[in-house]
Amino acid sequence: MTATRILVLNSGSSSVKYQLIDMADHSRLAAGLAERIGEDTSTLTHRRLGTGGDKRERRGQLGDHDAALKAVAEELDADGLGLGSGELAAIGHRVVHGGLKFTEPTLIDDAVLKEIERLVPVAPLHNPANITGIRTAQRLRPDLPQIAVFDTAFHSTMPEHAARYAIDVKTADEHRVRRYGFHGTSHAYVSRKAAGLLGKDPADTNLIVLHLGNGASASAVRGGRCADTSMGLTPLEGLVMGTRSGDIDPAVVFHLGRVAGMGMDEVDELLNKRSGLVGLCGENDMREIRRRVEEGDAAAKLAFEIYIHRLKKYIGAYYAVLGTVDAVVFTAGVGENAAPVREAAVAGLEGLGLAVDGELNAASGQEPRLISPEDARVKVAVVPTDEELEIAEQTYALVTGR
Repeated sequence: MTATRILVLNSGSSSVKYQLIDMADHSRLAAGLAERIGEDTSTLTHRRLGTGGDKRERRGQLGDHDAALKAVAEELDADGLGLGSGELAAIGHRVVHGGLKFTEPTLIDDAVLKEIERLVPVAPLHNPANITGIRTAQRLRPDLPQIAVFDTAFHSTMPEHAARYAIDVKTADEHRVRRYGFHGTSHAYVSRKAAGLLGKDPADTNLIVLHLGNGASASAVRGGRCADTSMGLTPLEGLVMGTRSGDIDPAVVFHLGRVAGMGMDEVDELLNKRSGLVGLCGENDMREIRRRVEEGDAAAKLAFEIYIHRLKKYIGAYYAVLGTVDAVVFTAGVGENAAPVREAAVAGLEGLGLAVDGELNAASGQEPRLISPEDARVKVAVVPTDEELEIAEQTYALVTGR
């Protein structure tokens, strides 16, 4: 019997998110999340899917990633879905940064691991955790193919004029300073699904994709390939996010060093963890921000307006990059669920052919859907993202040659 199951692992610095997917029918068999690894308050929440099984929790037993993944293996074993199963074809790992070298899903060996380690300086918060997850999984199943699927890969098709910063070329090349982009698995999946929703081939479709979650990014997708994206060397560039500032004058860093006496680490923490919506109004949950806006909260109103202003700027910029646009596509937690964000983001852009239908926009659903008027020149769509399935599909295609 051909093995058709893929275990998808997303290892963070103190967490492991996972799904077990059967590629024969794309069914989810199990999913879970290990959090606060290394702390006394660590937890593992596991769900057996598709059978009505209840979720199970472990608390305080996850001293490191080894312990966390062993606990995941035990939970899967308890469901008859163990890592030792002959039905498991491979383990697919989300790896945040692949640099210029990794532009496709890649079978992991020692040389690949060394290259991922070499990229740690440009992804210090993410790649080390990804590496830890890979090594732990290798110890648990050394016989099984381990595949890396890179967040940056989809954006590797950006032309040089979009990927380069206008700084000294020698310095940039020596230190790998360029725009890489992130959320690539989401942008790849959503752009392909959006083309299908429009009844078009991805190769014949131009899209602006807005991945709006706590982290947020935009991409200009021409013919199924990334032409530009809002995140750059790191995930800090671009849109206003939950805790990240997005675009900012780089001289702010020098100014805070001179005037406020802030060190590099302090500024790094400020821009990545104490900025964005949290920095503006103390809250990064869009539902709570909208509630406060409706109650007349001035700080929340300004935060929302800044968030929308940046979104509009990127929609307009990427419209210009593409020349013609078939659809603007919203995805991820905020993009899929916050109707006021979608409405506000395209309000006033009727001259570009953009509008939303109030009733369609207010409706909820788990399937890709259009929310623009039927006669709209440029469609507006909501397409739920599925990064785990995208990783599983890329992993399965590599190990089976399909």
